[in-house]
Amino acid sequence: MSSLVSGQVVAEHASRDSCWIIVHNKVYDVTDFLDEHPGGSKIILRYAGKDATEAYEPIHPPDAIQNNLPIEKHIGSVDPNTVAKVVKQATEEDKRRQALMDARPPLDEILNLHDFEAVAKAVLPAKAWAYYSSASDDEITIRENRAAFQRIWFRPRVLRDVTSVDWSMTILGCKSSLPIYISATALGKLGHPDGELNLTRAAAKHGVIQMIPTLASCSFDEIVDAAQPGQPLFLQLYVNRDREITKKYVQHAEKRGVKALFITVDAPQLGRREKDMRMKFVDDGAGAKVQEGQKDVKKDQGVARAISSFIDPSLSWKDIPWFRSITNMHIILKGVATPEDAILAYEAGCQGIVLSNHGGRQLDTSRSGVENLIDIVAALKTKGPWPNPNFSIFVDGGVRRASDVLKAIALGASAVGVGRGFLYAFSSYGQEGVERAIQILRDEFEMNMRLLGARTISEVVPEMVDASALRSHAGLTPPDNLYNTIYQPLGLASFKTKL
Repeated sequence: MSSLVSGQVVAEHASRDSCWIIVHNKVYDVTDFLDEHPGGSKIILRYAGKDATEAYEPIHPPDAIQNNLPIEKHIGSVDPNTVAKVVKQATEEDKRRQALMDARPPLDEILNLHDFEAVAKAVLPAKAWAYYSSASDDEITIRENRAAFQRIWFRPRVLRDVTSVDWSMTILGCKSSLPIYISATALGKLGHPDGELNLTRAAAKHGVIQMIPTLASCSFDEIVDAAQPGQPLFLQLYVNRDREITKKYVQHAEKRGVKALFITVDAPQLGRREKDMRMKFVDDGAGAKVQEGQKDVKKDQGVARAISSFIDPSLSWKDIPWFRSITNMHIILKGVATPEDAILAYEAGCQGIVLSNHGGRQLDTSRSGVENLIDIVAALKTKGPWPNPNFSIFVDGGVRRASDVLKAIALGASAVGVGRGFLYAFSSYGQEGVERAIQILRDEFEMNMRLLGARTISEVVPEMVDASALRSHAGLTPPDNLYNTIYQPLGLASFKTKL
């Protein structure tokens, strides 16, 4: 429509038979989409004939509605002067959280990444904390990701001139001020109104590489537009069942200057994240299909499953040549866990792998990335000289200290991904929180490298660590008091309160 749609007209379409909603000042007819909505129909009908932006924005990428609705269902722009402003009443919980925000520790009292996590746990809405912090099943792997680093011990060298130490490096041809990159985490606006832009702006100021998530709350172009000229960016990709959508997305990213494509390969179906599921982020009555061909699967299983039904479970090794044909970006497989698959990735012509278990959110009791690192490096050494300048091994999961990064690098990692640490930093303090987190890691790198006797990252070698206890999964790990203080144990089903 060329003319503006009045709010009164939109309000006339407030039923299951004719359901219009407003999102970002645009009017959409979602009548035919009600039963296909991953979160179920009831949550949409709650906003029928109204402005749904506030509910939509935190848990949807900005272009989700445009991409999922046929163009003929895009009614037009709403006349903002005719839309009744909904005044949100602050609940007691909102007031409690605001009081906690006002009482946050000043940033100069935040001394480590655990501090950010503790503040985020206190100030985030319960559903946001559940989504960010949850892991699959019994949450054994998420705890093991952290514990594994404590089973690796340093063997420092002494009497080396460490007046000057340099922890900068090159990651996939891109300069980085730290031997880490910001790993992709979804739905940043659940934690802060600016979402992933906090990461982009902080990364630009401090020379750190950001990986853009497919399921960001900010649009891909919004993130790239916020970057500085020449700022290196990577892209994390969930592969869509519609390969044309994937192709268009990948090639657009390459045109916008993204340097590397990290294809997530460990999520043909998302794990059961029970903290998230218990929060009922999506509607109880939702009944859309989780994946193509499956029936009678409810969507009352948390926000993670509600937003991920497009992911293709048929993705396989036969698709790698196709990806190589549609892009010249570096192709990295994110989620490799075995030497066998590492070799296949190498032979398929990929430029690297990420040893990752999705932050403990997929197959529970999977080994940590850093434990898998030893076997995978050994396997890749059989394929030629090592380190191989044409094939990188990255590790993520459980990283909270610069010492964790140095342990992984000593065991053969090219660089390390940090996800939740930066997520909690901006959820707690916005962009300034991310900058403080980077500074904390920088200070830790300086101290640890001096004490380790390494002047550059290339001097962090296997002989500097003792990983002999890494495979001992019970009884040999020193208690991590900071982590254990923050970690929220799983709960059980609750009885209804008697009236």
